[in-house]
Amino acid sequence: MTRGRLLKLGLVTAVTLVVGGATLHELVEHSVLPGKATLDVITGACDVAQPPLQFATLGPEYSRRFYSRARNREVGYTIAYPPGHKLGDRLPLVVMLHGEGGDHTDSIGGLFPRNALALQVDGAPLRPMAIVTVDGGRGYWNPHPGDDPMGMVVDELIPRLQQIGLGRPPYKIGALGVSMGGYGAILFAEKFPHLFHAVAAISPAVWTSYGQANGVNSAAYASPAAFAAADVVTHTGGLAGIPVRVASGNDDPFHPGVVALAKALRPGAIVEMSEGCHSASFFRQQAPPSIEFLSRHLGES
Repeated sequence: MTRGRLLKLGLVTAVTLVVGGATLHELVEHSVLPGKATLDVITGACDVAQPPLQFATLGPEYSRRFYSRARNREVGYTIAYPPGHKLGDRLPLVVMLHGEGGDHTDSIGGLFPRNALALQVDGAPLRPMAIVTVDGGRGYWNPHPGDDPMGMVVDELIPRLQQIGLGRPPYKIGALGVSMGGYGAILFAEKFPHLFHAVAAISPAVWTSYGQANGVNSAAYASPAAFAAADVVTHTGGLAGIPVRVASGNDDPFHPGVVALAKALRPGAIVEMSEGCHSASFFRQQAPPSIEFLSRHLGES
């Protein structure tokens, strides 16, 4: 084997494990991500423009754990506060859902929640809000026998945070996610429109059939009936009146599902289809406008 071949193999491994995270590894392993797309990531063809970011002084963050009856296990979560705020302040709340293989310590393309809250847009700070991340497992944020991450968020995590002033009416709650988490954010808003008042999804992992999903990740849905109940394309009616922002790269392998979702969304939804892949570069590019979108809508009276 030549030195060049060894270097290439090493680069492929590094990219699979680091650049795209667990989501890219899953797609490559199950041949959902085409060879060309993998090569594009390696060569940098997937890289998209990264505008310079400005930050204020970071706010505090706190990590905790609790036993979830819905998930039948202990879960970790992290609360991030905006600059100038602290534990006990009453604020709008964003529930940020991680991608496949992730947990509550994840970022959005390298932008961690407390950094995201300190973003300055055109020199101005975002409207204050808090972000919470939580361990959701690999079950695509929908209910499974013995493990219900959706129930954990809605019935356990959010009430726990409302007790300390986050997302407690009249303050609003929004959902944000990347890949599997982007799908989950849309699903939560569809299922609980009385609870979630805005949603932003980056590169959402939208499957077009149970067979397609099951062929890649057998943990995604418990059954064909579970897929039908949690199919975000066919349940967009639940988003009526909820501000929605969806961003997807044109070379993302989930792009056909996002196109189907876009067609089903009601007029007024913001759908950003642009250059990019299912990669950290695209996630990082779309994080600031997604955060700003939620800040604007959750900050409205």
